[in-house]
Amino acid sequence: MADAHLTPGAGEEAAAGSREVLRGWATGGGPMAVRAQVVLLAEEGVRDAEIARRLGISRQTVGTWRHRWQSAGLPGLEQRPRTGRPATVDEAEVVTRALLAPGGSGAGRAIARELGLSHATVAAIRRRWRLTADAGPGPLVPTVPPLPGPDVWVLGLYADARRAVLLAGTRHSATPTAAPAATVIGEDVLAGLARALEARRPPGKPGVSLAAAGPAAAEPPGTPAAPPPAPDGLDGFLAGAAEHHPGIALHAITLWDDGGRHRAAATGGPSVHLLPARSSWRGFLRAMVALDSTSHPESSRRVYLDLIAALQQAQGPVGWLRESVAGHLRAPRGTAPEGSAAGTSPHPPSSSGVNQIDLGSFNECVVIESVRLSGTITRGEIAHRTGLTQQSVSRIARSLLDRGILVEDAQRRATSGKPRTPVRLCGTAAHALGLHIDPEVLTAVVIDLDGAIVCTCTRPVSADIDPGDFVAQVVALGREALEKARGAVREDGFLGIGVAVPGPVDIASGTVLDPPLMSAWNDLPLLYLLQDHFPCPVIIEKDSLAAAAGERWIGRDRRARDFAYLYLGTGVGSGLYLNGDLYRGVSANAGEFGQLCAIALGRVDADGRPEVLPECNPPVSVPDFAARRGLPAAGGSGGSTAAYRAVGRAAAAGDPAAAGALREVAGAIGRGALGLVDLLDIDLIVLGGPFFTDDAAPFYLEEIGRVVNDFPLARRLRRVEVERSVLSAEAAAVGAASTIFHATFTPRLRGRDRP
Repeated sequence: MADAHLTPGAGEEAAAGSREVLRGWATGGGPMAVRAQVVLLAEEGVRDAEIARRLGISRQTVGTWRHRWQSAGLPGLEQRPRTGRPATVDEAEVVTRALLAPGGSGAGRAIARELGLSHATVAAIRRRWRLTADAGPGPLVPTVPPLPGPDVWVLGLYADARRAVLLAGTRHSATPTAAPAATVIGEDVLAGLARALEARRPPGKPGVSLAAAGPAAAEPPGTPAAPPPAPDGLDGFLAGAAEHHPGIALHAITLWDDGGRHRAAATGGPSVHLLPARSSWRGFLRAMVALDSTSHPESSRRVYLDLIAALQQAQGPVGWLRESVAGHLRAPRGTAPEGSAAGTSPHPPSSSGVNQIDLGSFNECVVIESVRLSGTITRGEIAHRTGLTQQSVSRIARSLLDRGILVEDAQRRATSGKPRTPVRLCGTAAHALGLHIDPEVLTAVVIDLDGAIVCTCTRPVSADIDPGDFVAQVVALGREALEKARGAVREDGFLGIGVAVPGPVDIASGTVLDPPLMSAWNDLPLLYLLQDHFPCPVIIEKDSLAAAAGERWIGRDRRARDFAYLYLGTGVGSGLYLNGDLYRGVSANAGEFGQLCAIALGRVDADGRPEVLPECNPPVSVPDFAARRGLPAAGGSGGSTAAYRAVGRAAAAGDPAAAGALREVAGAIGRGALGLVDLLDIDLIVLGGPFFTDDAAPFYLEEIGRVVNDFPLARRLRRVEVERSVLSAEAAAVGAASTIFHATFTPRLRGRDRP
C-alpha cells in the first residue's frame, strides 16, 4: 500500500525501485537502516510490537516511521532540517502554506515544523506580506517595487524562450475583500502549474530570481544587448492585456529573464516589477495563485487549469489572458458610482430580498423536512420519524409557528388523551424567483414555499445576442416577474433568486463557460453581473440539476428517495438526487448525459471521442427522423420547437412515422438511462423538461421504461419506475427557484453547504 501511495499510477516498476532503496538503506547501517527495517517488516505484515522487539526500539518509534512512510513515502524517511536552522528560506512558499493552511492559532507553528523554520521566522514573513490580523490592510505583495493596493488579481502570463512575466492587477480603489470560507485551489494545481511553466524554459537555464541576484547581476559586463521583442511578443501581449482588462491597474512581474535585462515600463502600460528578494520564481508563482484564489472565489481551479493547458499545448510563446474580470469589480454596497447622486443606487432594488429566515439549528431543518415530506403531520409523528424528543420537537415547532414558517391545521380527535393538532408549511411564508436561460427563451417564475407558481413571465431570445444586451434582458424579465408578484410576496419572506443555465458552468465564479448553441455567451460572469442588479442571494445551477432540486422539493414524499431526473430540453441532461442531497460532482457539472448515451450506443467520432448524438437534442432530431420516415414537414422549419410539437401531435393521432421518430430518440435516451441504473443501482427515473410534452410523453415513458427494465444485470432484483415529473413545462425555472429553498431548509452538515 505504501508503494502505491508513494508513486500513484507509477506501476510495479516504481514500487520495486522503492523496495530496492529500502533494502539498501537496511543493509547500509546508520539511522536510515532502522527506518528501512521498520517499513520492510511492516510491509510483510509484522505487528508493531513484534517489530519493536526485533529491532530493540520503542513501539512509538515504529509507529512514527511507519506513518511517515505511509504519508510521504521515501522522502518521509529522510532526515529533515532542524527547526530554526534552515539553509534557505523561500518567503513565497511560506506565504503559500499560510494561505492554504486551515485557520487557527497553530497554523504558523505547523508551517514552521513542516518547512524546518522557526516560528518567529514564519511570523515575520506573514507580517511582511500583511497576512496577520494586526498587520494593517493587506495583503501586501513585496515585489520590487511593491504592488500597490491589497486587492490583487492574477490576470495573465507570458512566456517565451527568454523570459516569463506574470501579469497582476490591482483595483484603483484599494478596498480589501474578505476571503471566502474555503479555498478552491489545491496543491495538485499549484504543482502542475509550476511544472508546466518550468517545461517552457530552455534546457540548462538556472532558475534564479533577478531580484535575488541583485542589481549588479541584472546586466553583467560584456553581456550583449538582448534583441528587441517582436511586435507580437511581450509588448503585444501587454498592449492586448490593457484592452482586455479595463478598469484595473496592471503590473508586469518578471519571473525570470535569461536576457538579463529589466524592462522599463512603457508610457501608459503596466508597471514593471521584480520578484521579492527572498523568493524563487516557483514559490512566488504559487503564492500569487494562492493569494488570488483565497481573495476571489471566481479565481477557481478552472482558471488555472486553463492556464496549465495553454502552457502544455502551445508550441511557441505563450500569451495567456484570463477572461475579463471587469464584471466582478463592483463598488461596495452603499457607494455611489461616478456620475450618480450620493447615496443613490444605479439599480433600483426589486425587493428588499435579504434572507430573513435564519434557521438556528440542524434540528430545525430536520423538522421542516419532515413536515414538507408529509404535508400535514402532528408533533408526535415528527418525533417518531426524526428520532428527536417530544420536548425538542415542541420547542422547535413553537419557534417555527411564531415565525410563520409553520401553521396549525384543524385538530384531530385521538382515541385517548388530548386532541392532536397537526402542522404544515405555510406556503406564503417564503418565496423565491427562478430564472431559466435557454437558447430560445428566457423564463422567470415566482413560487412559494409549497411550490405553487405565483406568476410566470417569458421572453424570446436569440443565441447570437450581445452579452450585455442579454444580461439586460434577464434583469428586466426578473424585475417584471417580481413586480407582477409584489402583492403576493412578503418583503421579509423573499429568499433570493435561483438561475438555471446550460452547462458547463463554473459555480465558484458564477461563470457560464461553453453553453451549447450559445457561443456568444462563453465565459460570461453571469452571477456577478446579476448580483449588481439584485440585492439578494443569487444561486446559479445547471439546468438539469435545478430541475432535480425542484422535483425533490415539490414532489414531497413521492420523491423522498434516490432518483435520476432526465431533462429533455435543447439537449438531454440528467440531475441526480442521491443519499438525501443533489449530487453535483467535483465541479458541480454532474449530469452530462449525452456522453453516456454515446458510450452506451458505441457511437464515437473519428478521433475516438464520444459522438455528439442528434438523438440527445430532441427538437432537432425528432422532426428530422420523422421527415426521413415520410412525415411531411409541418409546424415550422425543421428543428424548431413548432416542428417538434407538430410531430408530437401527429404521433398522438396515430401517425406511424411520427411515432417511430419519437421511439427512436427515446430508445437512445433509454440506453443512457440504462447506464445510470446499472451504475447507481437506482429504481426511479423521472422525465421532464420543455420537450417532454403531453403528446410525446407516452412514447418516452414506454420506450425508456422497457429498456431500463429489460436489460439491467440486476433486473431480477428491482423494478425501475419511469415517471412523469411533478413539475410543469417550466421545470428548470421552478427548479431554480427551489434551489433557494433547498439551500435554506434542507438539513445537511454545515461543511456541505453551498455555494
